Amino acid sequence: MSYAQMLERVRYDGAYPTRERAEETLRAVLAALGRRLTGEERAELAARLPHEAAAVLTSRAPESDQLTGWAFVKDLAVRTGGTLATTRWDVGSVLGVVGQLAGPELLDRVLARLPSGYAILFGRAELIQAA
Repeated sequence: MSYAQMLERVRYDGAYPTRERAEETLRAVLAALGRRLTGEERAELAARLPHEAAAVLTSRAPESDQLTGWAFVKDLAVRTGGTLATTRWDVGSVLGVVGQLAGPELLDRVLARLPSGYAILFGRAELIQAA
């Protein structure tokens, strides 16, 4: 998938009125994910994204604090000035496409590396094993 195709997918999935709005959203969400993801999974995910998207994902070093999925959305809302509802929509619109590009095996490993609450952001149910 090319970067232009990825943008069009995000634009369509997120129902954004313009390509520019879709790109702004894509860049904000990828940068935020890049601050949370570490290790082999970060490098492998970057390799499966279009070059421009991979550059955004890896543009900053990961931060040491781990955020749950909901805290990730709240942090991004503060950084972008969006509401929680629109930021949650934005995250889902972008991460749904990212998850498809990653493929099921890599996405499983990405989700295993992140704290709870991210599966739903990628459009998956989060299964929790009973104690």
